[in-house]
Amino acid sequence: MKHLLLTIFCTLFLLSSASAFAGQEKTYITNNAADNQFILSTTKGSTPLVISSEDFPGVISALKNLKTDIGKVTGSEPEIKYTNKPDTKEVVIVGTIGKSPLIDQLIKSKKLDVKNISGKWESFVIQTIDSPLPGVEKALVIAGSDKRGTIYGIYDVSKNIGVSPWYYWADVPVVKQESLFVKNGRYVTDSPKVKYRGIFLNDEAPSLSGWSKETFGGFNSKFYEKVFELLLRLKANYLWPAMWGNAFYDDDPANGVLANEMGIVMGTSHHEPMAMAQQDWHRYTERNKLSKVWDYSKNADALQKSWKFGIERSKNWDKVVTVGMRGDGDEAMGEGTNIALLEQIVKDQRKIIEDVTGQKAEKTPQVWALYKEVQDYYDHGMRVPDDVTLLFCDDNWGNVRKLPEINAKPRKGGYGMYYHFDYVGAPRNSKWINISPIQRVWEQMNLSYTHGVQELWVVNVGDLKPMEYPISFFLDMAWDPSKFNANNLLSHTENWCAEQFGQPYAKEAARIINLYTKYNRRVTPETLNDRTYSLENYNEFENVTADYRNLALDALRLYYTIPPKYKDAFDQLVLYPVNACSNLYEMYYAVAKNKFYAKNNDIQANVWADKVQECYKRDSVLTYAYNHIIANGKWNHMMDQLHIGYTNWQEPRRSKMPNVTYVAEKDQAKAPKIFVESDGYVSIEAENFNRAVNSDRISWQIIPYLGKTKSAITTVPQNVYPKDNENIYVEYDIDFATTGEFDVQLLFSPTLNFNANKGLRYSIAFDDAAPQVINLNGHYRGELGRWQSEHIINSVTKHKIESVGKHTLRFSVKEAGLVLQKILINTGGLKPSYLGAPESKILTKSEAGK
Repeated sequence: MKHLLLTIFCTLFLLSSASAFAGQEKTYITNNAADNQFILSTTKGSTPLVISSEDFPGVISALKNLKTDIGKVTGSEPEIKYTNKPDTKEVVIVGTIGKSPLIDQLIKSKKLDVKNISGKWESFVIQTIDSPLPGVEKALVIAGSDKRGTIYGIYDVSKNIGVSPWYYWADVPVVKQESLFVKNGRYVTDSPKVKYRGIFLNDEAPSLSGWSKETFGGFNSKFYEKVFELLLRLKANYLWPAMWGNAFYDDDPANGVLANEMGIVMGTSHHEPMAMAQQDWHRYTERNKLSKVWDYSKNADALQKSWKFGIERSKNWDKVVTVGMRGDGDEAMGEGTNIALLEQIVKDQRKIIEDVTGQKAEKTPQVWALYKEVQDYYDHGMRVPDDVTLLFCDDNWGNVRKLPEINAKPRKGGYGMYYHFDYVGAPRNSKWINISPIQRVWEQMNLSYTHGVQELWVVNVGDLKPMEYPISFFLDMAWDPSKFNANNLLSHTENWCAEQFGQPYAKEAARIINLYTKYNRRVTPETLNDRTYSLENYNEFENVTADYRNLALDALRLYYTIPPKYKDAFDQLVLYPVNACSNLYEMYYAVAKNKFYAKNNDIQANVWADKVQECYKRDSVLTYAYNHIIANGKWNHMMDQLHIGYTNWQEPRRSKMPNVTYVAEKDQAKAPKIFVESDGYVSIEAENFNRAVNSDRISWQIIPYLGKTKSAITTVPQNVYPKDNENIYVEYDIDFATTGEFDVQLLFSPTLNFNANKGLRYSIAFDDAAPQVINLNGHYRGELGRWQSEHIINSVTKHKIESVGKHTLRFSVKEAGLVLQKILINTGGLKPSYLGAPESKILTKSEAGK
């Protein structure tokens, strides 16, 4: 009963904590009933959603998702009514100013106040209204200044009732609630500070391409519907679509229609002008039997025809047109590219835009990307019209290359930033895992924003997964960069984790995300190898490996603590990246250790070679688990990206385990070892003897893993005792740096005097000195004491060392049953510790003599 009550108490505590956090984060949704609050849903049912059929299709689609979301949370989906004359006592009214007669009527009757949002870009108001219309006693109104404003307002309600934007893309569950109420009031969300905010799906093979093909049949409208919905739930509005062998508008004719309908502004990447993907160009020229030469000075007619086709195809859709020209396939233009020719290209492109749209080019948003060598053209004087957005770029690694002068004349088209979480190129690809700590993202994007980069932010996110958290941060920051500062970044991570996993687990999950991205920014996984960190200086390699190992252990502990419904999401967002990267560190550390010992023909190299193989196999197991076990195999192929075996910037054709060296047993005689005194002590693991002398009846046996540290040694058979003429011993060579009388501690397993209380005897001596014969436990009479509680017998003898240099310690047994774990020699600096000092440095005799 006591345990049951404790369990109930803990459960109630966690639930109350989660509720408290949710209440803190929500602005207008509550689970607690109060007088005159608007009822969104109770056990009696959910309040109807009302929208005019004249509103934007994308708004109606978003409202259908809200209907589903309310059902997920409460178990009761509301009805959607398509009418301009609701007749229910309480309703949720949704619509866009100027597009919804319902909303316009509420504004005209001064029931709905829209002065903060009317005529603005992507803003919305959520307001409770008494007696808004005849026959309606109370309404919750969600009104947008434009199509996306209304959509964002709808999804804002979804998020506040507990549906994460990542419910599909990271399998985040919803928290069930019996009732949902809206606090009376008016809640305004102003326009975003950055006009266009989005992502670039890039470097998408093999992972995203393999997953999308298996799940949807490719990069078609079914796939993009999920991407568009995610972006809108994250209050983004802009996308550069997947382009490795793909053409957004051509792969599925429904793609462009759907983007425009849902409210996504489409672009093409920095090297794909005029709404034409690179693959579009190849397909178009082939279909129309045109020259495929991507050179304006030689093939202007074909290029202009393809560009005209691109603008005609997308002329009725919301987009930002990329202008300018790079080499085919995202390559640099030829040597000595003529800036005058490049300016003429932009001029001709704008003429095509005017001819197709029938209006001035400035009416169509355009962007010119100063990517790589294109920035050099700009630096050498190339210019584009003032209404074209100048898209500055980072160096592909999150370091901004160029910004507007602080006192630069304002541009009508403003400035943008193309940023990277993913990259394919020198010095190494970075495609596999999240390497972007938000601290660096904030610092560089805040630098950009404060220098006037406020028109467009787009970030290369590779396969989308596993960049979930930095995507959220980037888009949250793009909405209002002024809300972020150096001191509240971790709070954002904690709040995000609370949305995905629940508040009780948020702080620890956020700490783990914060640290693993920090570690991955030290050196990216694709760049990491056995030479990255120092093996010998400051214990650097050992320390960083231990850091990651400890973090993986923390992640695993949290995984087993977190409720089952969150485990799939937690595995994707936290556990897998930490586990997989920790394993990578373990592997390369083992490679370094293998090389170190192999160089000295030390058989310990073999232990580390085995460790490398173990880690390499484990990487495959972790990948398999992500692809086939998480969410019942929903994400198959999403972790297909190779990340082991790099030899240059590009990924290898297949994974390859690092080379290791095995040392043959016979090689050991070539490199006898010697233990070196350092820091006032010598510490020796018993198994690391230099010589072992056996007889035809008795031999030495190492017992792996026995004891407190590494292993132990004993004699076998255990029922055979040495005779007086049998000398059974092991020897250890030691290089002393000091002289004097020293304590030698032998740490034995706590074997008792089972032989009729006679005790177990051993002898010990240095060099030719007379051996000291010690009875380890003859005095024991069954009393309880430290032997049992500490699981060790510490037997101490004193010995004189009269000269520095090499000496040999001999340990002999007089009885069977002695189990030796460790030897400690105190030369003046041995400090108390429970496990004893770590083993001393071992040199070959040739090294010791240098």
